[in-house]
Amino acid sequence: MAVAAPTLAERALAFLHRLVAVYCLLFGILYWIRLIGLNDGVTWRFDTMPIYWQAAGVVLAVFFPFAAIGLWMLASWGPVLWLICAITEIVMYVGFPQVFGWRIGAVAVHFTVAALYLIMRLVIYFQKKRLA
Repeated sequence: MAVAAPTLAERALAFLHRLVAVYCLLFGILYWIRLIGLNDGVTWRFDTMPIYWQAAGVVLAVFFPFAAIGLWMLASWGPVLWLICAITEIVMYVGFPQVFGWRIGAVAVHFTVAALYLIMRLVIYFQKKRLA
């Protein structure tokens, strides 16, 4: 039995996964830098952060690197962990801007990645449906 070569859409989706994996690793490192206090600032260390930043920072510092690993390996759980991180940050920055601040750039990136992912998955679905 021969295995079909990946389509252009499947290769593009794999590239998107790897690109988002690098983004997730970067953000995971940035959250860890904030938690361990490598930057100067009053609330840039875990023990001096407000409780809401402690909770969000710990969750995202752990989930972003794991999402990066899953996305890089093209594992099915990688996008799921990324989605958890994206929803968490969207809720933080859109739902509670008075607490976490307003980071429209991060929110826009999450929505853009989600839209690209959905478009690519739909293209792959319709390609496979047409071939079947």
